[in-house]
Parts: sequence; C-alpha cells; structure tokens
Amino acid sequence: MTSELSTAFVKLHGRLAPVPLVPEIRLHQADEPIGLWELTEGEFRSEQPPPFWAFAWAGGQALARFVLDHPAEVAGKRVLDLAAGSGLVAIAAASAGAASVRAVDIDPLAVAAVALNASANGVSVTAEQADLLDGDHGDAQVVLAGDVFYSQGLADRMIWFLRRARRAGASVLVGDPGRAFLPAGACTIAAEYDVPTPEALESVAVKRTAVWRIP
Repeated sequence: MTSELSTAFVKLHGRLAPVPLVPEIRLHQADEPIGLWELTEGEFRSEQPPPFWAFAWAGGQALARFVLDHPAEVAGKRVLDLAAGSGLVAIAAASAGAASVRAVDIDPLAVAAVALNASANGVSVTAEQADLLDGDHGDAQVVLAGDVFYSQGLADRMIWFLRRARRAGASVLVGDPGRAFLPAGACTIAAEYDVPTPEALESVAVKRTAVWRIP
C-alpha cells in the first residue's frame, strides 16, 4: 500500500478523538475494533499486521501519561518510540519537550497514522517503517515501548533489543498491563494507572497497567 493510500485508509477508518487517560492528545481511532481487524485481514491470517495503530492500547496510554507527568524523562533528549502503533507515546514525548522523536513500526498504516496524529497534535515526530529488533537503537537517549509483549516470539526479540539499548546507556521505559509474555523479572515498576480500555479488545472497561523501567 502506498503512503497516499495508507493515509487515506487511516482517515477513512479512524475518527479523531481524545485518548481516555491522556485527553490532551487526540488520535485517529476506530469506533469498531473487530470490523476493522477483519478488514485488514487480522488474527494473523496474512502478513498484514493487526491494526494496532487504530486504538489507544492500555500500555501506550499508561506510558504516555507517565511521560507527560514526568517530562524530565525525555525533555531535551533524543527519543525512540518502538512499535509505535498510533504514535501516542511518541506524541507524548514530543509534547513533553523531547529534542527529537523517532517513531518506528513495521506496519505502513501505523506510519501513516503516526504522521497524521502528530500533525493533529501540533508536534514534530519522524515516522519510519522498519524492524529494528535485530539492530540497535541508533543515537536515541530514551527508548519507549508500549504493549510489545503480546506474543512469545516478539517478546524474546524485544527484551534483547531493550537490554542492548540499556547497556549502551539509553533509558528504557515500557508500558504494559501484565501481558502473558512480559518479562516482569527483568523490570521494575515506575508507576501504575487504571486505564480505560475498549471491552471488545481487553474484555474489561478498566485495566490496571504499569510503566516498567529496564534497570
């Protein structure tokens, strides 16, 4: 899908609305998750990723709230938002005064969503389609990741990437509501929030979610 088609798709299927836990930020969000998931050939039936960009997931909401409430974590620093989805966390970092923000995702629709959402919130974010997990974090001083431990394969790759970034001197923060593959033993809790979530996605209306720091 070309970048123009991706942008048009996001505009067509996402309605600009405030994020429940982070109402300062507006995102193009889908009203009906299951229909969009099927439309984009979700449930991993094809190579097209599920539409993670179309929803404000619990981990991303918690991490964005933490960054806005603790701007010193990112202010004046180069930030990488990994598996950026909608760009919620990247937008929060830019709003909190980051020197630069790079938002990376493997899904071209997510890249389009990040660009649209950053523009809607009046901040500068560089959106990039890439898989960085076998590489490194570049020159980022802070690495942020929301809701990235939802499968064993991804979790294994992700924790190694985050540990490499931490060993290289970057600060690493993860937002996660206790997904099955979260390596909690490798993290410490920085904050916890009760996050409003779509019941169609999470089966509950509010999900207790933590921001974790890789020590």
